[in-house]
Amino acid sequence: MASQQTAAAPDRGSALRRAVDGAAGEWFGLVARIGLAVVWAWAGLAKVADPAEAAQAVRAYEILPESLVKPVGYGLPFLELALALLLLIGLGTRIVAVISALLLLTFIGGIGSAWARGISIDCGCFGGGGAVDSSQTEYLQEILRDSGFLLLAAWLVYRPRTKLSADGWLSA
Repeated sequence: MASQQTAAAPDRGSALRRAVDGAAGEWFGLVARIGLAVVWAWAGLAKVADPAEAAQAVRAYEILPESLVKPVGYGLPFLELALALLLLIGLGTRIVAVISALLLLTFIGGIGSAWARGISIDCGCFGGGGAVDSSQTEYLQEILRDSGFLLLAAWLVYRPRTKLSADGWLSA
């Protein structure tokens, strides 16, 4: 009798798997792709307006040698804008998501490193950056926020095919 009840019960795992693999997953992927694109565009545009300030934000972490501070500070906004554009049109979504995830892990590591070393800085994630009073640091919120963005990137690595993407149009 127990085996008859088990056989008749719907497999909830399969229904969820079908939803993730079907249209619902593609629509969620679109939301993740556009959301991450907006984040990268916002971050890149905020930094590209003042490259010296972006370099100062990189310097404040006290991780990179001085010879790399300007190239990273000046180049990072353009990388973020390129990621935003590619995500927006949905081109190379899995590769862009992997790069996004690696960049976000780097940011999380940098913020965690500053926090662990007792350095009081603004992350400079969306412009600004540099030394601040210790009462103005928001390390936990910044790490949690970037972890949320990392989850969006991870979804796109797992499920790069989304609605309204160049990837989909090119493979059709």
